[in-house]
Order: sequence, then C-alpha cells, then structure tokens
Amino acid sequence: MAPAAAAGADGGAAESQRQADLLKQEGNTFFRKERLSAAIDAYTGAITLCPNVAVYWTNRALCYKKRNEWAKVEEDCRTAIHLDNQSVKVSRCLDLSLVILHPSPYSSAKLEIGLSISLICQSAHYMLGLALVNSQRLSEGIKTLEKSLELGRGAHPASYMVEEIWQELSKAKYIEWESLSRERAYQLQKLKVACKEALRNYNSLSTPAADAPVGQLNELEEVFKKAAKTDTPAEVPDHLCCKITLDIFRDPVITPSGVTYERAVLLDHLQTVGKFDPVTREVLEPHQLVPNLAIKEAVHAFLSEHVANITEELMLNA
Repeated sequence: MAPAAAAGADGGAAESQRQADLLKQEGNTFFRKERLSAAIDAYTGAITLCPNVAVYWTNRALCYKKRNEWAKVEEDCRTAIHLDNQSVKVSRCLDLSLVILHPSPYSSAKLEIGLSISLICQSAHYMLGLALVNSQRLSEGIKTLEKSLELGRGAHPASYMVEEIWQELSKAKYIEWESLSRERAYQLQKLKVACKEALRNYNSLSTPAADAPVGQLNELEEVFKKAAKTDTPAEVPDHLCCKITLDIFRDPVITPSGVTYERAVLLDHLQTVGKFDPVTREVLEPHQLVPNLAIKEAVHAFLSEHVANITEELMLNA
C-alpha cells in the first residue's frame, strides 16, 4: 500500500474510533436516564463502526440485562469475552515489557488499560453467567459466575462487584441445590414405596394374609430418614468463619501470626484502622498476607455438601 493510501486508511480508522467513542458516551448518558432503547441504538452504532471493541458489547449487554433479554445478553457477552481474551494476551505482554524495560508514566498508563480490560472481561463473564442461569443452564452459569468471581478477586478483591457476583453465585448454587434436592426426594420416595411393597410381597409368601411386620417397616423408615439428612442444612463451623465478620470465608488469607481472615475485610482494616493484626495487634502489612488454601478447600467441601447454607448466611447478614 502506498504511503498516502496507508495514511488515509489510518485516518479513516481513527475517525471511526472517535465517532464510536462519541456514540458510546451518548449510550452511557441514555443508560443513566433509563432510556434503554436509545442506549442500545447508540451502542449498536458504536459496534457497527468498531466491532472489535469489547466494551461496546458489554455496555449493550447491560442494557439487555436491564430488560431481561437474556438470549441477547448471552450473545453480546460471548462476543465481548472472545474479543477481550485476544486483547488481554497482547496487552499483558506489552505492559510487562514496558514496565520491565522502559519504566515510565506511559507504561503505567498501559497497565491501567490492562486492568480496564480485565474488568471488562469480569463484567462479561458476570452477565453471561446471569444469562445462563436465567436460561436454566445452571451448571454452565455457575461455572461462568465462578470465573467472574476469580477475575474480580484478582483485580479488585474489595470491590462492590465481587460481593454482587458472590451473591448471584450463591443464589444460582441454591437454585441448583433445590432442583437436585427435589429430584433426590422424588427418587427416594419412589424407592421407599418400592421397598415397602417388596417387603410386603416377601412376607406374603409365607403368610398370604399377613402384612409386613411393623418393626421392619419402622426400620425401613429410619433408613430413608437417614438418607434424607444429606439435604438438611447444617451450621457453619467456627473455623470456617472470619473472626471479624463471623461470616463464612470466601477468600481467606492467613497472617504471619497464624490467624485467618477474609481478605477484603482485612485489607479494609489495614487501610482504615491501622496496619496491625486485629486479634494479635502485631504489625501487619498487606504484602504479608498469604492465601489460606487449606481453609478455602475446607469451605468448598462444606458448601458442596451443605450448599443451602450459602443463601441462608446471605439472608441472615443482608
């Protein structure tokens, strides 16, 4: 391509990007005013001009989320995640090279852009997870929300969005638990009826007019009661709860003194109260915190067995 033609192409691309950004700003204004149709039109215009910019897709998905148009939310979020994954690979390599080889305000700005990209990816996974859950694809939706939570904890562990994702993830897991619990109860009831019938038939072989002995029927009832206990919620053990909030751990970290806390809560304490361990009062810096993987695994195991407690804990502490 000739230099003049290349310059013209670059100029055209820059103008398209400028127009697309203006449309995005218009869309943001319409969204804040709850004019969702106008916001969608503006974001669609931006996408038409620059279809490879992930934030235009996530912004439009947010409008569709407000209108509960989950199929469209899913479509836009999948596109945004695909675009964002490509951007993250390039951006992270470039950012690290700039910081290591050429420390400067420019490299710091690039790192901010990389952080912004990761937040877009987090938002896209979050809304995609909600779309999947609302489409009754619970297993896939839960996995996507877990990915969003992972991204959120990496970028801003104390942000409001991490808490929001956690709550939506908890609700989704509770819905899944309810569905599985109903199915298990139905299957157990069918099995109990079949066992009682088999017991009666067995006893009638020796004494046709006799029914199954009461003792045998009571023993059978006891067996099925014990089988149903797996769906009965249990109290959360103290060692799985943060010593500050008394809530079940979500992202536990351990201090040099051996005390485990919720990461976001402890970071807030260090920033607003003082740089010391809340329990031991020893001097404590954020960089000294280490993820407590053993407690995290124990929490995961407990919630897998007693998942109903997630929602109950949230309701009690809402």
